[in-house]
Amino acid sequence: DEREQTLNQLLIELDGFEQNQGIVLIAATNRPDVIDPALLRPGRFDRQVAIPLPHLKGREEILKVHARKIKMGPDADLSVIARRTPGFSGADLANVINEGALLAARKEKTAVELADLEESIERVLSGPERKSRIISDKEKKIIAYHESGHAVVAKLLPNTDPVHKVSIVSRGHALGYTLQLPLEDKHLISRTDILNNLAVLLGGRCAEELVFSEMTTGASSDLSKASAYAIRMVTEFGMSDKVGPLSLKEPDREIFLGRDIARGAGYSESTAELIDAEVKRIVVEAHAKARELLTAHRQKLDMLAAKLMEVEFMSGDEIDVLFQGAAA
Repeated sequence: DEREQTLNQLLIELDGFEQNQGIVLIAATNRPDVIDPALLRPGRFDRQVAIPLPHLKGREEILKVHARKIKMGPDADLSVIARRTPGFSGADLANVINEGALLAARKEKTAVELADLEESIERVLSGPERKSRIISDKEKKIIAYHESGHAVVAKLLPNTDPVHKVSIVSRGHALGYTLQLPLEDKHLISRTDILNNLAVLLGGRCAEELVFSEMTTGASSDLSKASAYAIRMVTEFGMSDKVGPLSLKEPDREIFLGRDIARGAGYSESTAELIDAEVKRIVVEAHAKARELLTAHRQKLDMLAAKLMEVEFMSGDEIDVLFQGAAA
């Protein structure tokens, strides 16, 4: 096997160093899970340094580095951009600055403004706008209600990430999108918060069912994310009362030594059936919660969808103003 030959040759080279040669060998990987344990034994790559994604201050400093050679406008506050980019890597942040500069240049601006950087964040997260994509009025209405469903549920449930923008303008492969940006870096998330996030994910499908008495393929990505989240709740986080506080995640397999050989899941068939039942229950209950909220707040759903049909996108603040008018 070519992979094993490469590994063996690298081990031979590592063992060839003398202790007095003063050589330090450094390597980097973004897939530590597939490294063969033989490489990590004493005398080889025996010191490991985990480099996490940058925190708030780190993101701001990285943005400053990449913005040095670019003329920034007076409103281009990099601390604001840093707060809106949790989870971004250094490369992502560099891309935000570069995309912002390109957007400003296309608009023949003399400096990069805050609006350009905010647009570049959306491009990094969701891809460029595809205004050339032709969408019928019927589909546009479905998309408007779908995205409104996400936004309304997110606005109503506590501890969900704030809605930054809702758009029915196509980006990348998405026909529309609801952009939620957390206010701060999160390292822990509670069971209740996960369930609320599941309801937000399913809000689009619920809105379609509620308004059109039909469902479309537009929710496929939402269903995939919701199912994956529910599976992790049951098998990794121990958040199912019936399965219990167990970790049933399939263990990592060594890529060089037998990973290609099929192995069992490590638990019984009855446990697998229980996991399936619990995953389904969690998703179905989140779906019911989203539908209940949208039914109770149908006026807000209709208002937001109608406004999106008119203007195509709205910020979170604009949605708040719209809902306040409805309450008044």
